[in-house]
Amino acid sequence: MIHKGEDAERRSALAVADKMAAAAKTAPKGCGRDTIVTYILDGEDKDILSSHMRDIAAETGEDFYRRDASNVDNSHCILIIGAISQPNGLSNCSLCGFENCGEMVKAGGRCAFNITDLGIAVGSAVSIAADNRMDNRVLFSAGKGALRMSFLPPEIQVCYGIPLATSAKSVFFDRDPGNVLF
Repeated sequence: MIHKGEDAERRSALAVADKMAAAAKTAPKGCGRDTIVTYILDGEDKDILSSHMRDIAAETGEDFYRRDASNVDNSHCILIIGAISQPNGLSNCSLCGFENCGEMVKAGGRCAFNITDLGIAVGSAVSIAADNRMDNRVLFSAGKGALRMSFLPPEIQVCYGIPLATSAKSVFFDRDPGNVLF
């Protein structure tokens, strides 16, 4: 049987995304509490995500959303990593800027432990992409687009997207909003 290189590249991207999701899940967590969730989008779901990103660009006038949506379009898949908003219940932490977890929840704040755990999970995931020589980029914009989609539980208030691509030249290289690669 003959396999085309493009098919192998797509399968590789999905396999790497699987490994990245596992790395995010096994990354160290504050107080040993797991608040990290991962999803992999490809095909139509990936197209819906980039459409939401373009909607945000139109609403805000921020061209980087449109540029990043094109990066998602030119990727095989995208890993979404989010953190469940779940304060640790510490009485004297105040790392989030509030007196205690109750005050933070009342004000609609975010637990510093959850956000730090998210950052560590993203770092673990992209290290897997790098180890596998898979082009990638951490996108705040894709996380914001994902929050508009109906697949995320309501407890996810912060997430990032990491698209994975294979090409002769990284689709993530020319990054200024006026130089969008199509």
